[in-house]
Amino acid sequence: MSVRRLAVEQPESFAFRADTLKAARAWIGKFPAGRQASAVIPVLWLVQMQEGWVSEPAIRAVAELLDMPVIRVFEVATFYTMFMLEPVGTHALIQVCGTTPCQLRGSEALMDVCKRRIGPRDHRSADGKLYWQEVECMGACANAPMVAINDLYYEDLTPEALEALIDEFAAERRPKPGSAIGRQGSAPEGGPTTLTDPALYDGSRAKPITIPNLPAKERA
Repeated sequence: MSVRRLAVEQPESFAFRADTLKAARAWIGKFPAGRQASAVIPVLWLVQMQEGWVSEPAIRAVAELLDMPVIRVFEVATFYTMFMLEPVGTHALIQVCGTTPCQLRGSEALMDVCKRRIGPRDHRSADGKLYWQEVECMGACANAPMVAINDLYYEDLTPEALEALIDEFAAERRPKPGSAIGRQGSAPEGGPTTLTDPALYDGSRAKPITIPNLPAKERA
């Protein structure tokens, strides 16, 4: 695993919003007294949902809230790649899957779009709205190539489809996630090829169940 470091430029301070703190305390309450450190991952995630990334002052605030050594929170934040350690786009964080199934289906062309529209990977666009990075498998191999944008999956993409998504997010719109070709779940392109008879699901083939009248002592 590559070394992950905090951003060079850091904010002077961090403060929990009221709703973030309320959610954090709810997570802390799920664990026994004295075990509040078990909530470190969900609390860091709440911080990222609030700020878009996890800063050094935020790590200190989480450590204080959970009564943990700062270095322990730092270890968690830098270990898990789901935590962003530098500011990301204000409108969209685009994560392009580059693992083999997506690569074979055209993810490199999607990355070319990101390079042209946003700039080098792991950097924000000039206007600060967009940020993109290459990631490993996100578990949507049957719908390759795909990207995650702000935690939502956009699948079966072409370069043109990704261009359109970038335009939408740059304009502060939120396009519907899912397959760009209307695929049903992970079904084959063109639709399911097996178990397609509606009677399999409407109950018409269900057989009635007969329950015998047992003597009272056997029912007991």
